[in-house]
Amino acid sequence: MTSTERGPDSGARQAHPDHLGHVIFITAAAAMGGFLFGYDSSVINGAVEAIRHRYDIGSGTLAQVIAIALIGCAIGAATAGRIADRIGRIRCMQIASVLFTISAVGSALPFALWDLAMWRIIGGFAIGMASVIGPAYIAEVSPPAYRGRLGSFQQAAIVVGIAISQLVNYGILQIADGDQRGKIAGFEAWQWMLGVMVVPAVLYGLLSFAIPESPRFLISVGKKERARKILAEVEGKNVDLDARVLEIETAMRREHKSKFSDLLGSRFGFLPIVWIGIGLSVFQQLVGINVAFYYSATLWQSVGIDPSASFFYSFTTSIINIIGTVIAMILVDRVGRRPLALVGSTGMAIALAFEAWAFSADLVDGKLPTAEGTVALIAAHVFVLFFALSWGVVVWVFLGEMFPNRIRAAALGVAASAQWIANWAITASFPSLAEWNLSGTYIIYTCFAVLSIPFVLKFVKETKGKALEEMG
Repeated sequence: MTSTERGPDSGARQAHPDHLGHVIFITAAAAMGGFLFGYDSSVINGAVEAIRHRYDIGSGTLAQVIAIALIGCAIGAATAGRIADRIGRIRCMQIASVLFTISAVGSALPFALWDLAMWRIIGGFAIGMASVIGPAYIAEVSPPAYRGRLGSFQQAAIVVGIAISQLVNYGILQIADGDQRGKIAGFEAWQWMLGVMVVPAVLYGLLSFAIPESPRFLISVGKKERARKILAEVEGKNVDLDARVLEIETAMRREHKSKFSDLLGSRFGFLPIVWIGIGLSVFQQLVGINVAFYYSATLWQSVGIDPSASFFYSFTTSIINIIGTVIAMILVDRVGRRPLALVGSTGMAIALAFEAWAFSADLVDGKLPTAEGTVALIAAHVFVLFFALSWGVVVWVFLGEMFPNRIRAAALGVAASAQWIANWAITASFPSLAEWNLSGTYIIYTCFAVLSIPFVLKFVKETKGKALEEMG
């Protein structure tokens, strides 16, 4: 970029918004999609064994019912960017809210296994949309000086959603006297677990009416005056608004509506930057993080921990997840994205290796020996901590920042879609892999954590402190 292009951007980067509280509200409202993302993704953890017993299905079929939502996630993520470019970010949020609500009601009241799977696909489509729209919208409305911390709201909302879902599951289980199929007001406990999501889904829809559209989208459809007002709200009245609008217009004139063909390169299919985004997304999932959130209750029960305690450990893991995310939010704009990713990869690899060792022990009376059981529980929490303070946050921040303007929406959609496909592969394979060799499964996850280190060192560039218009 020329010095002329960099002038306004520099001013925007240094500006502090006059109403930071308003900016935080906007970001938090948009991040409600992340809350539902986390809630809907992990609430199934409390229903796994109940679904197995109610429909009398084996591990393979069970895994497909659990994982099938991720197919919807991949489709939603792949299409959300183009939908957002056509009808706006806010309309996408409202569509996702409706789909979350429909999925919650349908999943709680299924007629059979097939329609439970269908409702989960619908919910997955909503999650996929939220996974794309949240980071993109937050990146577009955030002042550059605060963008890393505000961008991390998405992951913070995800981990809070995970924790709340586990707390709700635990509470419902206690009401049902520890029985996932116990009756509460005529319905089984697991149905209540899945149905409670109606509340945050409706709240997400209501909040979407209280926040402004993205300035970049408004400029793209010719609503410059409205965009100028929103820029004043989020970047401060002392910013040269005409220069900011001109800067965004200039960047947009050099681009066209992002579409899949724009992502293609001449040699390796996608452009290198798109492959890097895909790599970040895939590594985030291949370390096995969602095993901790989809199957933790089942996992701990399989090594001899009673159901009530297993639900409690799922909740404590979620609290550790929140703590790690807060650490990342504090550090992401201070130390940068790459250092956090490298520290996280190292910590995850060590913790996963200890889990693999612990699970290699023979069960005694259906339980792990005391030493190995203690190590497994501690290592599981350490693994989640290092994931949360690194890859859990920085991948979403990277994906919101790293792509050039002309391909951002489409590239983010492809990267997020790849993330959901990798998530599906891990989720669908875990029950069968665990039956084959639980320790071996964790060795595989350890290897991916180790491989993520050279990937970051060689291919991933720091985006800390750069405005979106600088990404090239």
